[in-house]
Amino acid sequence: MDTVIIKITSPKTMKLLQEPEELNLLHIIKKNVSKDANLSDKYAGKLPVDIAEDLQKYIKKSRNEWDNNIL
Repeated sequence: MDTVIIKITSPKTMKLLQEPEELNLLHIIKKNVSKDANLSDKYAGKLPVDIAEDLQKYIKKSRNEWDNNIL
């Protein structure tokens, strides 16, 4: 069988697709695929503040070491 990607533009469209799926005429592979979101929005608040601060310090230190090695 062929696979076709369809962008749903209306909530009514999803309802229309569910009936043929129940009749085994088609199969919905992905449901509720989110729109492209900024990674900062997607992962905001996932790390505890103290770990995030330590990570930022480590990244800054690593970048400084990288810059020093180039010169």
